[in-house]
Amino acid sequence: MQQIINFVIRHKNFLLFLFLLMLSLAFTIQSHSYHQSRFFNSANWITGNIYEAKQNITAYFDLSEENEKLIDENQRLRKLLFNKSNSDTISLDSTQLLYTITTARVIKNSYSESRNYITINRGRNDSIKPDMGVITSKGILGIVENTSPHYATVQSILNENSNINAKIKNTDHFGSLVWDTKDYAVVQLVDIPRMVPLNIGDTIVTGAMSSIFPENIPIGTIQKFDLDTAKSFYQIDIKLFNDMTNIRNVYIVNNMDRKEIRELESKNLNEQ
Repeated sequence: MQQIINFVIRHKNFLLFLFLLMLSLAFTIQSHSYHQSRFFNSANWITGNIYEAKQNITAYFDLSEENEKLIDENQRLRKLLFNKSNSDTISLDSTQLLYTITTARVIKNSYSESRNYITINRGRNDSIKPDMGVITSKGILGIVENTSPHYATVQSILNENSNINAKIKNTDHFGSLVWDTKDYAVVQLVDIPRMVPLNIGDTIVTGAMSSIFPENIPIGTIQKFDLDTAKSFYQIDIKLFNDMTNIRNVYIVNNMDRKEIRELESKNLNEQ
């Protein structure tokens, strides 16, 4: 307390000057409308910048929540997209859907082996089953192979055993999507006949022959192609849309009619 008193005595002239200055400014602002407006505009500018900074900080920490909202919205929009052909008016009642969509996050991803797998945080308790397709916002990722109550492993398209029906966009020319294990950014499209016109940069999408993926899911673009003259088929390199080294949020696609399709196909095989 004594230190405060000594400080006031030591600086009494300066403190008196500061008090009189503040008092004169207050009287000036109060008695002149111009000074009032300038004062309040300055105060609003300061408080506005403070609120903006606060909002930016709050928004940064809310990014995770906003990201989840966007994923949920994408899930709803993909349901509409994949089932658009069934009806002009789409109901999201699952009994009327051909495809259902489940969101998931990648918790492990390999891309440097010859047989790569991805682990996601959805499993049997989330109605995830083997042979469901897995995609991202950019394109296909793989097919569910095994499940546990809370997790599932996905056979990546970067797997030497992967074989997915694919076609050249806006055509009915289809083949098989495989991987030669050489480059994690490039896969191969085989069994495309030599009479099919090809161009570097053509888009490759999923074909209609698959009961796992909806038709026209993006895969990548033609980077290079060669003709196998012995077999009369092209060997085509496809540059993937997905960055396979950086995968986080995915969508699991379930064809509601897949079981019926498989049972029908099995009968045909048994009759042969």
